Amino acid sequence: MSDLAVIFDELPTRDGGRIGVATLNAAKSLNALSLEMIRQLEAKLEAWAVDRSVVAVWLEGAGDKAFCAGGDVVALYRSMTEVGENRGAGRDSVFAETYFSAEYHLDYRIHTYPKPLLVWGDGIVMGGGLGLMAGGFQRLVTETTRIAMPEITIGLYPDIGASWFLGRMPRGVGAYLGLTGAPLNARDALDLGLADRFVPRERREALLSALEEADYGQRTPRDLRAGVQAVFNDMEDRSRVPAGQVWPHLDHIQSLVGHVDAATAVRRILSDETDDAWLAANRARLEAGCPMSAQLVWRMLERHAHTSLADAFRDELSLSVQCCRRGELVEGVRALLIDKDKAPRWQHADAASVPEEDILALMAPLWSDASHPLRDLGTGHRLG
Repeated sequence: MSDLAVIFDELPTRDGGRIGVATLNAAKSLNALSLEMIRQLEAKLEAWAVDRSVVAVWLEGAGDKAFCAGGDVVALYRSMTEVGENRGAGRDSVFAETYFSAEYHLDYRIHTYPKPLLVWGDGIVMGGGLGLMAGGFQRLVTETTRIAMPEITIGLYPDIGASWFLGRMPRGVGAYLGLTGAPLNARDALDLGLADRFVPRERREALLSALEEADYGQRTPRDLRAGVQAVFNDMEDRSRVPAGQVWPHLDHIQSLVGHVDAATAVRRILSDETDDAWLAANRARLEAGCPMSAQLVWRMLERHAHTSLADAFRDELSLSVQCCRRGELVEGVRALLIDKDKAPRWQHADAASVPEEDILALMAPLWSDASHPLRDLGTGHRLG
């Protein structure tokens, strides 16, 4: 396998077109999304968008374990803790601003891509991986798909547009997922609007072959979408979709987090004694998680209940950089991925004890509208 960050290929179609294929190429790190990956993907997507011969784009991860297990938080940690030549500059490092700006710009580009962009969400899809997948025209899940946004375990919060799309799930569900980092399977992803189609893993090659043989008409946007949709109408097979985890507990989840504040929701979840393994694991994750993150999850979902996706990305950029400069991300990554002692020393005992002024300081904007690094984002959202 090549040592390139992203491997690009093009598959010929029956009518003389091409399907662009991009493969995240870091299987050993579960395709953690590096800055170099982001930059390469952005550049190639721009080129494919204006190439009339390219009828669709296929995005996947190398190996058989993960599409993408998240952003490169180890690189962020090093930029915030190491100083000197070719390293960061401690908490004042500009790497966080550079990284998150590039990541969110790419994510938004995917949401608004002018051609069908198909995401093969096989295996682990977490954090930044969900950022790549969420905006795809056809988001594909398999029997091995495992989706989660477990940022509360490292002192961050669900970013990559999640402040916008989690709030558009059934009432309370997005907040619960953000607070607990609950894992989702293919059925859950389909139920919650995070996926569009279920295709068994072994049908990947047949699916790509069918896309090569598809009829893309005059290659108008409508023709391209119709050609792709016709293939999936024939290839999708939901007979092997696993049983869901969220839907059977929907009423219970909504009773825990509905019509309350963050501290009350956390207290209700932690005091819940329902005898279910999935719910119990979620409780344990929240209990060990960062109290500040719980507050940020809640506040960001409230703030972006009625905003645009572009506004959510702009707000997330400011908060994510603040989490690096003055938040608890350094401690969370240290405990989970660097020292691996799994014993983070959070600044606050629980969500109720987080001072309001600390929350507001983290959520304060870093840029004016005119100087914001993502000021060029529009207000549109995913290709329909």
